Amino acid sequence: MKIQTEPIGSIPRSPELVTAITTQANADQLNKLYAAAIADTVKEFEETGSPVITDGEQTKSSFVTYPLEGLTNLTSEGMTINFEDGHSRRLPLLTKGPFRYGNYASKYLAAAQKLTSLPVKQAIISASALSLIYPPDGIEGYPQAEFIADLLNECEKDIRLCLEQGAYKVQMDFTEGRLSLKLDPSGGVLKHFIGLNNQVFDRFTAEEQQKLGVHVCPGGDHDSTHSADIDYADFLPDLFELHVGSFYLQLASETDRVKVLKIIKQYLKPNQKVFIGVIDVLNPVIETAEEVRDRILEAAAFIDTTQLGTTDDCGFSPFCDDVSTTRETAFAKIKARIEGTKLAEVELTA
Repeated sequence: MKIQTEPIGSIPRSPELVTAITTQANADQLNKLYAAAIADTVKEFEETGSPVITDGEQTKSSFVTYPLEGLTNLTSEGMTINFEDGHSRRLPLLTKGPFRYGNYASKYLAAAQKLTSLPVKQAIISASALSLIYPPDGIEGYPQAEFIADLLNECEKDIRLCLEQGAYKVQMDFTEGRLSLKLDPSGGVLKHFIGLNNQVFDRFTAEEQQKLGVHVCPGGDHDSTHSADIDYADFLPDLFELHVGSFYLQLASETDRVKVLKIIKQYLKPNQKVFIGVIDVLNPVIETAEEVRDRILEAAAFIDTTQLGTTDDCGFSPFCDDVSTTRETAFAKIKARIEGTKLAEVELTA
């Protein structure tokens, strides 16, 4: 028996890199810092013993806006997402069509692959998240239906380029899923999001879908969330209708993990694997390997180990300017996840 373990994606940037990004340093300086950051991140990932790594999203502006980099048909007046501590993030708004990505995630994947022989997974943003950049009042000469068609094509391309580049997994970040129930408790928006993302996933074969995954959490930015008060019981039944092989679920920071595990057991399909969060990325206290082991054993009482994996609750720094967690803490937590997963394997095979 082997319990798979994978990271979510982002690692905190160094203070030097954050300063360069936020003060808009010149391109040459930034590129040198980016190259050093990727190399250091890959090296530190390897030193944790992680069987699968990422580039730490060191060169992404954020997990959601990277496809919009370089586009000139946007304004800053889009939807505002409020976090529990009072801060907010704002999406841009599209001003005219056609919609095309300015940047594809395969670029990040290729840069990391050059530096390691380990499998590299790649996170991409969901079609549902980017659907929110279309203005409520519409765009003259570019109807929403045409925008959605372009969006689906671009999201498919983003995934397909990563698969062609040899990604170990392609993980769609779907943090707006749980948030949608806060905005629309009826569940109508959530079902719309699920349907929209499935239109992308259905363009891939059953074999390819097994290399695709979806990550969900209640948001994680500056040690705060946007939808942790939304009950998983209202969310998971719809989530497992997505046509992918892997699900990466925030769980370590849940107040009632057993309740969530029972729901997972009820709705997880035979061809799906669930990677439970065993690391609370918002808590600065570093978990011990034994604490991680115990969380896995708890989950194994409800989920067959052939369908069980481990991960972190969220990325450690989904937005490039988030320095609420240090790199040292992030990698120490990742190492605890890996060591704790090994301890659980021993217990479960004894």
